[in-house]
Amino acid sequence: MSKFSRPVIALLSTVALGASLMLAPSAAEAAASATCKTGQLPTLAKGVLTIATDDPAYSPWFDSNTPSNGKGYEAAVAYAVAQKLGYGTKRVKWVKASFDSVIQPGAKNYDFDINEVSITQERAKAVDFSSGYYDVAQALVTVKGSGTEKIKKIADLANAKLGAAVGTTSYSTITDLIKPKATPAVYDTNDLAVAALKSGAIKGLVLDLPTAFYIAATVDGAQLVGQFSAAAGGEKFGLVLNKGSKLTSCVSAAVDALRANGRLKSIEKKWLAQSGGAPLIKP
Repeated sequence: MSKFSRPVIALLSTVALGASLMLAPSAAEAAASATCKTGQLPTLAKGVLTIATDDPAYSPWFDSNTPSNGKGYEAAVAYAVAQKLGYGTKRVKWVKASFDSVIQPGAKNYDFDINEVSITQERAKAVDFSSGYYDVAQALVTVKGSGTEKIKKIADLANAKLGAAVGTTSYSTITDLIKPKATPAVYDTNDLAVAALKSGAIKGLVLDLPTAFYIAATVDGAQLVGQFSAAAGGEKFGLVLNKGSKLTSCVSAAVDALRANGRLKSIEKKWLAQSGGAPLIKP
């Protein structure tokens, strides 16, 4: 998960969605889809699909902090899923939910949340996830003069003070993959983390790759150092639902269909940045 607040810039595709991921729904999913009556799901409010995201809703995932305009990668994905489920634009309602609240157990005031939430086994104990709608890479951003601008290997970051947003896989990338000697700094939002980077409080900021591209392009003095290789199996963002939600199989089937027919890929091309410009930070 990553957060940043400025108008969205439509760039090119970040991570190519491989043909190996374009799989037909499983037999179980196919059976479940038979009960997914288009536009007649057991939603929180009858006849309406309620979707949540954070406030602010940051670029390039959303545009102008207005999810309902359908602009930005996640806004576009949310409406594409809604359409697959039989809910047109006028039958979608947006509500606010912080990232921290989304991954906690307990009843939710929405049918699903879309908020750059990476699917993990630990989180899946508290909530349901849909199939992954986006394949994630983590990256490192710094500013000129930090001393980390030209690093090539993870070992080069051993003595660097790094930071990331609280509760994110960006933070766990620091603790589990980079493992610097200095305790990483944690921030409630990427706005605060970027301010710390600019002030020199940290020497590098770890984010998902699209947000890293965006910050490098819009923050004075910021630059993208590189990206980290994906873990085995790959990190993915998933839509978040109540644990045991009756909608999970239907939402997953919708995501799978959008991946299989190329719709996810076309949305990605329109709204996200190209990963080819981010060199690999070697193990």
